[in-house]
Amino acid sequence: MSQVVTRIAPSPTGYMHIGTARTALFNWLYTRGRGGQFLLRIEDTDRERSTPEATDAILRGMEWLGLDYDGEAVSQFERADRHAEVAHHLLNEGKAYKCFSTPEEIQEFRDSARAEGRSTLFQSPWRDVDPNTHPDAPYVVRIKSPETGVTVIHDQVQGDVTIKNDQLDDMVLLRSDGTPVYMLAVVVDDYDMGITHVIRGDDHLNNAARQMMIYNAMGWKLPVYAHLPLILGEDGKKLSKRHGATSVEDYQTMGYPAAGMRNYLARLGWSHGDDEFFTDEQAKEWFDFGGINKSAARFDFKKLQNLSGQHIAAGDDAALLQEILAYREKSDMAPLSDEMAAGLGRALYCVKDRAKTFGELIDIARFILVQRPLEIEEKAQKQLNSVSRSILETLTPQLHNVTWSREALEALINQVAETHEVGFGKVAGPLRAALAGQSVTPSVIDMMLVLGRDESVARLNDAKAQCHD
Repeated sequence: MSQVVTRIAPSPTGYMHIGTARTALFNWLYTRGRGGQFLLRIEDTDRERSTPEATDAILRGMEWLGLDYDGEAVSQFERADRHAEVAHHLLNEGKAYKCFSTPEEIQEFRDSARAEGRSTLFQSPWRDVDPNTHPDAPYVVRIKSPETGVTVIHDQVQGDVTIKNDQLDDMVLLRSDGTPVYMLAVVVDDYDMGITHVIRGDDHLNNAARQMMIYNAMGWKLPVYAHLPLILGEDGKKLSKRHGATSVEDYQTMGYPAAGMRNYLARLGWSHGDDEFFTDEQAKEWFDFGGINKSAARFDFKKLQNLSGQHIAAGDDAALLQEILAYREKSDMAPLSDEMAAGLGRALYCVKDRAKTFGELIDIARFILVQRPLEIEEKAQKQLNSVSRSILETLTPQLHNVTWSREALEALINQVAETHEVGFGKVAGPLRAALAGQSVTPSVIDMMLVLGRDESVARLNDAKAQCHD
């Protein structure tokens, strides 16, 4: 079997849509799991709507999602001469023709057909005219579509889709100014790039039959088609901004980890048994067309959050820290000093299993990111009373000499609790307030281990001064 070659071919006319990201992921998984090539083509032929900013957004989205592609990104617009060359070849072979019908004549044909109840599919009177009789006037180049029989799209997701050839018009290949149309450009690019599998949204399914005309006319081997169902919002309607974020970059700004996003997008229309949480390596190994659902998938924010939380909890601390720092930058948060970043890295082990997003994680890790003297929130302030002062005055001096380990700290705090004839929890409350300025935190032992002896003692001394009667 020849090497699998796939592509993602977004149009740079806006942000990178979540549906484009899912299509890119499916191509990436299918290819990487088979040792093939995954290519990127920017379909920038629409010069009025294509922008460099949108191209940059696509590249940023691909990079954030971790969808690496092979070679350089290809610009479709820059290949226009090659697309036109193919149209002229078909013209010379008699498989395409010059059509001199004006837009007004085409509209008149359609109006008459509609009035008479006939098909409005334009039938050019120039299809079989002798080229020697052509006028000296503007023309478009049209392909000669098959007039009888059927075209069957053998689709890996949708099954065999049959289209009657009399429903296919003589598609325009070159406009009257000589520029190639998108439908021609896609086929030529896919052929020249050696694309073996075209995996794309099922809104392109009807295009496949028309694009197959070009493949067949050129005698080129057809790619394997797999048309993916759409992504709907939770209300069952086509995913749009009213459902929330539809741009890939929005999800980075919202604090979702890239691994969680990949996992969730993979589950959006594809399944492997009952598996919900899986790694990239598992997804590459498992992904195939048989697991893709024919029906549209519904975007579920709760499932995304759940999977994201699992990926944060399972993430490598060093890699997570880098992603959190990138998230802070993306979200226009103040950069962390090297010391703070190192502290956050030390704290990850005790905060990462409690957060579904990086924003939540940073809130939980606030104790390592604040500086003395701490602002103590109202609820935590209630923990600092005369009893707390007595406990802190007993504990603090002993912290200077205790071995700074989990076991030794737990033993010391239990000993102090016994001395004051209270439970561990009665000691933990004021310690939380003193160490974090909050009432909801990681365990006091974890915070002390992360903060270290000097900072912990200094915070407890600060808190003693804030205890009230």
